[in-house]
Amino acid sequence: MKRLVTVIGIIAILSIIWSFFLKGNTEIQSKTSKSEVTKVETLNQTNSVPQKEHGVIAGVKTFMKYTGFKNVTPGHLVMICVGLFFIFLAVKYDYEPLLLVPIGTGVLIGNIPFVLNAGLQVGIYESGSVLNYLYFGVVKGVYPPLIFLGIGAMTDFSSLISNPKLVLLGAAAQLGIFITFLGALALGFNGPEAGAIGIIGGADGPTAIFLSSKLANGINMLADGTTVKNLIGPIAIAAYSYMALVPVIQPPIMKLLTSDRERKIRMRPPRAVSKAEKIMFPIIGLLLTTFISPSALPLLGMLFFGNILKESGVTERLANTARTSLIDIVTILLGLTVGASTQADVFLTSESMLIFVLGALSFMFATAGGVVFAKVMNLFIKEGNKINPLIGAAGVSAVPDSARVVQLEGLKADPTNHLLMHAMAPNVAGVIGSAVAAGILLSFLA
Repeated sequence: MKRLVTVIGIIAILSIIWSFFLKGNTEIQSKTSKSEVTKVETLNQTNSVPQKEHGVIAGVKTFMKYTGFKNVTPGHLVMICVGLFFIFLAVKYDYEPLLLVPIGTGVLIGNIPFVLNAGLQVGIYESGSVLNYLYFGVVKGVYPPLIFLGIGAMTDFSSLISNPKLVLLGAAAQLGIFITFLGALALGFNGPEAGAIGIIGGADGPTAIFLSSKLANGINMLADGTTVKNLIGPIAIAAYSYMALVPVIQPPIMKLLTSDRERKIRMRPPRAVSKAEKIMFPIIGLLLTTFISPSALPLLGMLFFGNILKESGVTERLANTARTSLIDIVTILLGLTVGASTQADVFLTSESMLIFVLGALSFMFATAGGVVFAKVMNLFIKEGNKINPLIGAAGVSAVPDSARVVQLEGLKADPTNHLLMHAMAPNVAGVIGSAVAAGILLSFLA
């Protein structure tokens, strides 16, 4: 923490000193009269040494013009602090380090001040720059399906197959998506922008990026001729931020909506699932979900394809590549470019602040929706087969963090009650549910 404060202090001090230097230099130039300028020109003509000094000074000034110190703004400093904060959370508290470290570093890279529209080709929004080429995978929705391929290759659907009714909890947790969609409309966002914002409630970063790249990309035209806002950066940062804060946001809501007796409910152990069931599930799931929501095919197709690679037993090398090297590479590129897209002049807007507020509310509603629906299901389930309502919170698709939170909260209520395997069922169902919801929104709003 001391080192973080030191770094921030150094940046602030350098910025203040340099801003005063520039201000003083400008005032001196403005006070120079025309007669003084004439005298200087005469002196330069008669004395070669001052002329050389003037050329050196001019060169230094030109150099300084292109440095970050000259072009820094308070917005840049704010975003640099945000990037440092993300890295701090990842290193100090181990909050989603595989996501927050690349994103935090990307925020730092994206907010190095430079002269805009000078043809330097360094910014992520400048055509021809390296970052702009890497950002293509975000804008065109290339990275999210590749991440879903890796997720599918590392996911075990056994707990969901053994207790299919828990898929309803994954569906119920998507309540936050549609409530936030309506809230965004009420706050003045147009339909496509509201749909992209609403998907934050699914707590699924790749899905949020995929949908925002299709609906709120700063390119699409609305029926009235206006262009949608580019909200990919704020939506992605909000989604990943709340995913990282699952252990902070969910427990209070879970405790508020459940009694001590409910938190102690023991569930029957999941039954053993055969290999045939494991192979058939992704095939049937692929056909069923994409028939319901064809627009979600890029996400769901890759998710179930990855799972087929895993469960078939004959493509272990491909499955291993998908769940290790491939997903790691794509995560690096996605996190870095999403972070870099938070350029201060683009990111620090009133819309971004509203998105963060709506994102927090959507996540809370999603968690509450899963817990409450589990309580409703218990009204129709016989004694002995009751569902522990805590696992409803895992219906959001923050895999596997939500399931871990459920496990920890269950152990607090009863140290011998292990809910992790049960919670994984709604957790993976939430991944499917958020992708289906994204496909439905895309069908209606694109």
